[in-house]
Amino acid sequence: MSSLQLLQASPPSQSSSKADNLPSYGLYSCSTMAELKQYHSQIIRLGLSADNDAMGRVIKFCAISKSGDLNYALEVFNEIPYPDAFIYNTIIRGYLQRQLVRNCILLFSQMLNKSVSPNKFTYPPLIRACCIDNAIEEGKQIHAQVFKFGFGADGFCLNNLIHMYVNFQSLEQARRVFDNMPQQDVVSWTTLITGYSHWGFVDEAREVFELMPERNSVSWNAMIAAYVQSNHFHEAFSLFNRMRSENVVLDKFVAASMLSACTGLGALEQGKWIHGYIKKSGIELDAKLATTVIDMYCKCGCLEKAFEVFNELPQKGISSWNCMIGGLATHGKGEAAIELFKEMEKEMVTPDGITFVNVLSACAHSGLVGEGKHYFQYMTEVLGIKPSMEHFGCMVDLLGRAGLLEEARELINEMPVNPDAGVLGALVGACRIHGNTGLGEEIGKKVIELEPHNSGRYVLLANLYASSGRWEDVARVRKLMNDRGVKKAPGFSMIESESGVDEFIAGGRSHPQAKEIYAKVDEILETIRSIGYVPDTDGVLHDIDEEEKENPLYYHSEKLAIAFGLLKTKPGETLRISKNLRICRDCHQASKLISKVYDCEVIIRDRNRFHHFRMGECSCKDYW
Repeated sequence: MSSLQLLQASPPSQSSSKADNLPSYGLYSCSTMAELKQYHSQIIRLGLSADNDAMGRVIKFCAISKSGDLNYALEVFNEIPYPDAFIYNTIIRGYLQRQLVRNCILLFSQMLNKSVSPNKFTYPPLIRACCIDNAIEEGKQIHAQVFKFGFGADGFCLNNLIHMYVNFQSLEQARRVFDNMPQQDVVSWTTLITGYSHWGFVDEAREVFELMPERNSVSWNAMIAAYVQSNHFHEAFSLFNRMRSENVVLDKFVAASMLSACTGLGALEQGKWIHGYIKKSGIELDAKLATTVIDMYCKCGCLEKAFEVFNELPQKGISSWNCMIGGLATHGKGEAAIELFKEMEKEMVTPDGITFVNVLSACAHSGLVGEGKHYFQYMTEVLGIKPSMEHFGCMVDLLGRAGLLEEARELINEMPVNPDAGVLGALVGACRIHGNTGLGEEIGKKVIELEPHNSGRYVLLANLYASSGRWEDVARVRKLMNDRGVKKAPGFSMIESESGVDEFIAGGRSHPQAKEIYAKVDEILETIRSIGYVPDTDGVLHDIDEEEKENPLYYHSEKLAIAFGLLKTKPGETLRISKNLRICRDCHQASKLISKVYDCEVIIRDRNRFHHFRMGECSCKDYW
């Protein structure tokens, strides 16, 4: 994009007033271009083809209306001898609506060349055009123009400039515009808060939030959403509780953000409360909010409520269907996911790429190899959907879990693009499960080079070596991690109680009830030993990413969370636990026995899927 020519414009041109006392000839009631052209011809017959007021109305319909025709607007524009700022602004807006951002800047240059002075409505669409095109230099020049033409105190222009600099990641410049404003409004504050949080400066966003003289639901949601998007869910809940204490009305945007926070923490009861509030207060359950509610119930381990919300929807959009199919997939209900997909097609809803990611994932989690192959072929050959990296990842996972390692490798080799670390990592994980160290080592080394700063990639290869007793190679991988400064993510588990969401790390003793919790763990272990529990010490050696070896096997984070849950709930109540890593084999076996001895259901959401433990069995049927 060429730089602007910063020319001094002459005083604003005067529009003709011939049309001031004439009727608008129905221009405002036009709904089609055919009607518009009829009125345009009447205006021409009345001798108003050079009148800016009359022609401005014609151009406005053509350039901005959904039924308009920008090319027709440009033809009319080119015939006007002296178009005014309103007409130029209208064409600029028309270009912006069609994402013709270069044209916006060029027309503005033409406007200055013709000595037509911009007004305060000229700059916001120009600034937005610079954002879309990442036109940093042009944006800076337009910033200068805002002040040159006397709009340095206009809040609308300045708020758009703040947004522009945020978009350019020039946060210091955005803050400078903000600080120099004669008066900031809620939009100014909220734009700056959102900008800081978007680029990862959540603490700075909170500082700005606390400086606000007045806050509305939009600004509260901006800060809550900042915490949710950065996975600071506890802080989001704390701020939400403060918001409620200040009697701020909960709108659908805050509700959506908090439902996402509930999803992140596995806070089912809080999610139920928010859903109940939505229903009681009459907040519109539009497609986006409905999908958020369904997603919350699915990811908090309550499929029944998810289905209840899903079935009550008067109209189900593609996002709602996708969410429900995906929920069934993560809960290991592959057959049910496929049935729901078939029902979706019966309802004449066209599946998209996300639909098939969920369907193929459902097949992978449930070992439905034939069905997975069928739907991959159906997607590509019948519906013509081009497979993405995620689709290939699901297929490699499906084939690999089933032990079809060579077939999975062939699929990778036939991919039209180079596989990413996710696709290759799925094959390495399968090699570990099925004991193919040679292939796993070959692919595992490639994965590390693709993502040298991802600790999980090193751990995957180290676990592969550990499963074959190659301890020197394990040590070499650990040393490589240390040399590169790669740190493993700590494992933790969360469980919701009456007081909120409690978090546990392996061997951690910071919880106020640590003494009682550890005593309960010892009691649990003693009880399940009596029915055959034997610690899987081999699993500890292998699963070095899940919990550090030096942490006692008995005090893994999910065992602490289960013990706390048994202390805090009535006999037979369901325990719902979220874990940030994959559950280890020992905890998986222990959880099955705990569900049997204590006659309760234990639902654990790990990094990959849900495990429903009931009566000594797991919903995954040990296929995980």
